[in-house]
Amino acid sequence: MSKRNQTLGEFIIENQTSFKYTSGELSRLLNSIRLAAKVVNHEVNKAGLVDIIGNAGDTNIQGEDQQKLDVYANDKFIQTLTKRNIVCGIASEEEDDFIAINSQDENHQNKYVVLIDPLDGSSNIDVNVSVGTIFSIYRRVTPIGTPVKIEDFLQKGSAQVAAGYVVYGTSTMLVYTTGDGVNGFTLNPAIGSYYLSHPNMEFPVDGNIYSVNEGNYSDFPVGIKKYIKYCQQDEGERPYTSRYIGSLVSDFHRNMIKGGIYMYPKSTKNPKGKLRLLYECNPMAFIAEQAKGKASDGFTRIMDIQPTELHERVPFICGSVNMVEKAEEFMRNN
Repeated sequence: MSKRNQTLGEFIIENQTSFKYTSGELSRLLNSIRLAAKVVNHEVNKAGLVDIIGNAGDTNIQGEDQQKLDVYANDKFIQTLTKRNIVCGIASEEEDDFIAINSQDENHQNKYVVLIDPLDGSSNIDVNVSVGTIFSIYRRVTPIGTPVKIEDFLQKGSAQVAAGYVVYGTSTMLVYTTGDGVNGFTLNPAIGSYYLSHPNMEFPVDGNIYSVNEGNYSDFPVGIKKYIKYCQQDEGERPYTSRYIGSLVSDFHRNMIKGGIYMYPKSTKNPKGKLRLLYECNPMAFIAEQAKGKASDGFTRIMDIQPTELHERVPFICGSVNMVEKAEEFMRNN
């Protein structure tokens, strides 16, 4: 495969044949995300020094308090993607509705839509815990030359052409897939370039980490409660280790490297689940499957779910195949 000292740009060029659409468009799109992520990373890293932490005073369409960095990251990604003249529409967790973007020739010739969670886990910013960005890319389904419509965004996850995330942690990493495996690139802040550091990332088939907010245990479905008890039993390779950061990107990233399962099931507080299908669950499911993992809502493959609304929520179970299938078994039996 590719050499570890490759930059992200070099990697895209070398592997362009693995992308079934024109490589130039994908390259420009990923470069836009890469650039915006570097700008956001700069702000995240100086959050304790300037007035960028804390509540912005508004709530988003989800009814959640917006952090100042949420607003900043959202603006930066929208600005960068718009200026590059490559996308025809953007949907963001922080926006009520999708944003239609005209191409510079004013004929709506752009082919891609991007769905994005600009700053996942932003409530952790104030306490210096890793946060991230999640993105999902589709080809539009409405005719080129017309304004983008809602159906361009309400596509099954199986139609994604690329997805990825950026984790802003002790080092900044961009991890993505175009349907031909998963590769991770680490930012060298001294020169501003991402270098291939984690080629061919894969979930171990089994793991010993379970990630779930056990503070909500009493509100979980019986199947999830019994699976958590199973994880805690002293038998064979168990008990498993409980690790929960509260930032989807960080929990997912750790579990992909070490082996584990992430769960955000439905509950009495969130009967439809908490995570958003289009710009959290689908992109993470695409990455998981390309990394030989699995993602479901407990019964159904995440990427087979037909979205009906932009900010739709679903239960989410994702990680090492054997662990996810065991959790699904508990769900089916209860």
